[in-house]
Amino acid sequence: MSLPPTTDPVSVTPAAADLIRSLREQHGPLMFHQSGGCCDGSAPMCYPAGEFRTGGSDVLLASLAVDGVPEPVEFWMSRSQWELWKHTRLTVDVVPGRGSGFSLEAPEGVRFLIRSHLA
Repeated sequence: MSLPPTTDPVSVTPAAADLIRSLREQHGPLMFHQSGGCCDGSAPMCYPAGEFRTGGSDVLLASLAVDGVPEPVEFWMSRSQWELWKHTRLTVDVVPGRGSGFSLEAPEGVRFLIRSHLA
């Protein structure tokens, strides 16, 4: 399931865009997935596009256009998490710290995180 094209619930900060460009150069096309799980499951995970299998329990929230990245970066979220957050706007940001070993930024000494505010 995807949202109507006029809805834009996800954006990225300049710092996140810089990291996305760097990761794109290293790994090729990218995607994000955010589950509703505990621990690192509450942070957006960055993968090579298509490496994380999405299905009927996931919602495509946005195809993010990032300057300097030739293709959109899809942002997926588990449907159950989106039900809780559907009244918010989400911003992908970067903070110092160690991310999950499964997310591409983990070796960079930073991690992606979501900032949200009511829509």
